[in-house]
Amino acid sequence: MPHIDRMIYDSKTVLVLRRDLAVWQVANVAAFLAGGLAGAHPHIVGEPYRDGQGREYTPLIREPVFVLGATLDELRRTHQRALSRELKPAIYIEPMFTTTNDADNRAVVASAPVDALDFVGIGLHGPRRTVDKTVNGLKFLS
Repeated sequence: MPHIDRMIYDSKTVLVLRRDLAVWQVANVAAFLAGGLAGAHPHIVGEPYRDGQGREYTPLIREPVFVLGATLDELRRTHQRALSRELKPAIYIEPMFTTTNDADNRAVVASAPVDALDFVGIGLHGPRRTVDKTVNGLKFLS
């Protein structure tokens, strides 16, 4: 294998997931949040992949995605910190588990008061130091 220098990015991508989620919910919420961040920040998507025969595959997010765990109170604190630092978070709230489409997801978010959002996940992307301050104190999801 060729030697690849470790790249350090000026930006950081973090998913903060509620610690009490079922495994399928963790995977589902992480996928939705990562997709939302990639849509809002297209520069985090790398180049397409090619196998040894030249067959092309889709690009992936180009930098590591850190997955942290939190309680509902910690998610609410992270949300407030993100907004105060002018980050635009991707969010997923508990009622979204009962919907089956994007329009209904947006409707349940729109009907929830901002101070009562029942977060199960928040995705963040931004300058490394800003994101680090926003998630300060949270630990990796285990």
